Amino acid sequence: MASPILQIREHGQSIWIDNLSRDMLQTGELSRLMESRDVRGITSNPAIFEKAIAGNAVYDADIETAIRSGQPIDTIYESLVFEDIRRACDQLRPIYDSTNGLDGYVSLEVPPNLANNTEGTVEAARRYAAAIDRPNLMIKIPGTPEGFPAIEQVIRDGISVNVTLLFSVQSYLDTAEAYMKGLEGRVADGNDISSIASVASFFLSRIDSKVDKLLEDRSVEVDEDATRDRLLGLRGKVAIANAKQAYREYQQLIASDRWQALVAKGASVQRLLWASTSTKNPDYSDVLYVNELIGPDTVNTLPPQTVEACADHCQVEDRLLVGMDEANQAIADLAALGIDLDQVMEELLAEGITKFVQPFNSLMQTLVLKMRELSPAQ
Repeated sequence: MASPILQIREHGQSIWIDNLSRDMLQTGELSRLMESRDVRGITSNPAIFEKAIAGNAVYDADIETAIRSGQPIDTIYESLVFEDIRRACDQLRPIYDSTNGLDGYVSLEVPPNLANNTEGTVEAARRYAAAIDRPNLMIKIPGTPEGFPAIEQVIRDGISVNVTLLFSVQSYLDTAEAYMKGLEGRVADGNDISSIASVASFFLSRIDSKVDKLLEDRSVEVDEDATRDRLLGLRGKVAIANAKQAYREYQQLIASDRWQALVAKGASVQRLLWASTSTKNPDYSDVLYVNELIGPDTVNTLPPQTVEACADHCQVEDRLLVGMDEANQAIADLAALGIDLDQVMEELLAEGITKFVQPFNSLMQTLVLKMRELSPAQ
C-alpha cells in the first residue's frame, strides 16, 4: 500500500516542505523528498536560514570569496540566500512546468524588519525577483496592514506572492482583496495575469498554543464544573475551526462574479496554505494539522519531521468541510466564554514578526563572526 502522504494529492492538496538548506540541495535530499514524499514546493524564512547557515561550513567558501571582493554583510547574506533559492527553483522547475505553474514554487521572505514598511517591502520584492530571476519564485510578504498594499502592488508588477503570518479570517479576506486588486490593476495596465500565483499562509499551531493557555488559565478561575469543562473542551480545536471558516470564505469568494471575471482573463486561485503545522502539544497527534485539513485547492507546508510522520500514519480523507457546524460553534463558544479571538490574532501577528526578526538579526550576527574567522587578515 502506498504511503499515506502519497495519497494526499489525490484529494487536491499539495505538500510543500518548510525547510531549506544548501546541504539538502547538494546531497540530493530535496530530490529524494520530491520522489518519495511527493514534496511539490519549499518555503524558507529567516529562522530557517539562520539554522542553515550558523555553524555550517558548507557556506564558508562563498563567504571567503565575498570577503575578498569587499562585499558588505547585507550583500553577502543575499548572495548566500539567493544562490540556495535559485538552486531550489531549478530542482523544482520540472514540477512547475508539468503542473502549468500550480506547484514547484520556492518561497523567499523579504527582510522581516520591513513588515510595517509598504514601500520598503515593494522595493525588496522587486529586487529579489529580479536578482533570482526564476518563474517559480514566490516572494513572502507578511499579512500586516502595511503589507496588504505592498502585496497588491507586487502582484500588479507580475510577481507571485506567498502571503505569510495570517491568523484571522479577516486577515485572509484582506489578503484575497489585495490579490484581486493587484490582478485587476495588472489587467487594467494591459498585462497578462495567467502566470501569477499566490498562496495565503495560515499559521495554525501557534493559535492553539496561545488559546489553549488562555483556556487553561480561565478554567482555574471559574467555579462551575460545566463552565470549566466547556473551556477545557475547546483545547486543540480553535486553529482548525478558524481554518475551516477561512476555507468557507474562500469557496464563497471564488464563486463570486468578481473572481469569475478574473478567471476569464486567466487568473489562478490563491490557494489557502496551512503553515506552522508541527504539533506543539505532545498530547495531540503529531499529524493533527494534516489529517483535519485535507481538501481541494490547498497546500500544507510541513517541517521535515511532520513529513515523515505523515508518510507513516496520516489518515487521508477529505475533512476540510466536514464538521463546519462544530467549527462555527467552537468559535462562538470561545467568545461566549470571554476570550477575544480578534485580540489573540493581533497578538499572534506581532509575536510572529518578532519571531522572524530575532533569527534574522541572529543570522546577521553569525555572518559577522564568520567574516572575522574567515578574513585573510586573521
